[in-house]
Amino acid sequence: MDKPQIILHADVSLNYTVFDTKWIPVSTKFISLGTHPKGDGAFQIYEISGGKVKLVSEITKPRGLKCGTFGASALHQRHLATGDFDGNLQVWDMEALDSPVYDVRGHTQIINAIDGVGGLGIGAGAPEIVTGSKDGAVKVWDPRQKDLPVAVMEPEAGQDRRDCWTVSFGNAYRNEDRCICAGYDNGDIKVFDLKNMSIRWESNLRNGVCCVEFDRKDIKMNKLVATTLESKFHVFDMRTYHNKKGYSSLIKKAHKSTVWLARHLPQNRDIFMTTGGSGSLCLWNYEYPPKRCEGDGPIKFGVTGEAHLLQDAIVANQPISGFDWNADKLGLAVCSAFDQTLRVIIVTKLNTV
Repeated sequence: MDKPQIILHADVSLNYTVFDTKWIPVSTKFISLGTHPKGDGAFQIYEISGGKVKLVSEITKPRGLKCGTFGASALHQRHLATGDFDGNLQVWDMEALDSPVYDVRGHTQIINAIDGVGGLGIGAGAPEIVTGSKDGAVKVWDPRQKDLPVAVMEPEAGQDRRDCWTVSFGNAYRNEDRCICAGYDNGDIKVFDLKNMSIRWESNLRNGVCCVEFDRKDIKMNKLVATTLESKFHVFDMRTYHNKKGYSSLIKKAHKSTVWLARHLPQNRDIFMTTGGSGSLCLWNYEYPPKRCEGDGPIKFGVTGEAHLLQDAIVANQPISGFDWNADKLGLAVCSAFDQTLRVIIVTKLNTV
């Protein structure tokens, strides 16, 4: 019992398929996004009050909602950006959900993944949103600029368009630098340098890439976690690049099923949670090696550490599709699963790790 414990605090049954859930910044509220059986979108806001979860408001949207982020919004606005099944990118004011404050047909097919940076006081530079779609394109949007993306990364004419499953911002430690990592259904993983508008690094993980996340967006690239099909996730040390070996990495097996997500703890970048297709949660602690790089002369190669399993728990009987840590309350989290249930999770003793 001296280890962190994963405790189910509360759960809410839903009448729709839920794909994503996010805490509304600096509040006890969280949102739930999904799709009803008829194909229209479900958008709900819940609040924790007196230890119980209460529905605050809900609204139905024309198309199913797949993903959302507050990452590009100013803290006082707390605008939510969402991607839907028709490829629409929309930004919503939490106080007025009837019509979006930003609306663009971003892709020709479903938006699978979305991330934001430059808002909430996280990351230098302009507020930007990145979307990844089944149409194979990764696009960057500035919500202050109407209709057109500020950057597009997609295959050239005649090349295969792979389904982009996940996107994540990183390296936004100063105004001039910003990177995007994208993962695809064929195992490709690519890091795009937005400063030079070029591919900084690419590899293939041999399994579809379900999730990528940097341990922090607003520092020089440090670590990147990539989760895949067939029970594996990879941790890349992004500080040292070798021309032939690339970035060093470790591979772990977990969940005995698809590893759907990885989410780093806001209060400690070396702790992260992975979610599994079996309805399980695994809490990990990354331990750095004695030396992070080795090699003679100017040509160095990175050395990876080890990821230790702190705790695991089965909280659902279906895949866990969404997970979000609360940035203000250590150990508080919310997750969504395909058993049409939202769960509020408490992880204890994280301050002792």
